[in-house]
Amino acid sequence: MNDKPNQNMERQLSELLTDGEMESKDKEEEARRLIPPKYEIRIQTTLDPIVEETRKYRKIAKELDDRYDKYMERAGDKASSSDAGSNT
Repeated sequence: MNDKPNQNMERQLSELLTDGEMESKDKEEEARRLIPPKYEIRIQTTLDPIVEETRKYRKIAKELDDRYDKYMERAGDKASSSDAGSNT
């Protein structure tokens, strides 16, 4: 019952988005952009940026909640979670 208005709105939206011509330069660039990348680049690091930032914040102030404790334990950084906020 409610599909007819939704289909009509989707059709109108589709027409609005596809009407008109694209510029010739943008056409090739848009076609390239729409192709999904063949490879995904991943960089392996020795330091975890989340762990490093959490250490810095814990040196500055005490956390109000234990939001990052589980992550820090999984990262193997149990020492910094035990002395959280000790530097005042």
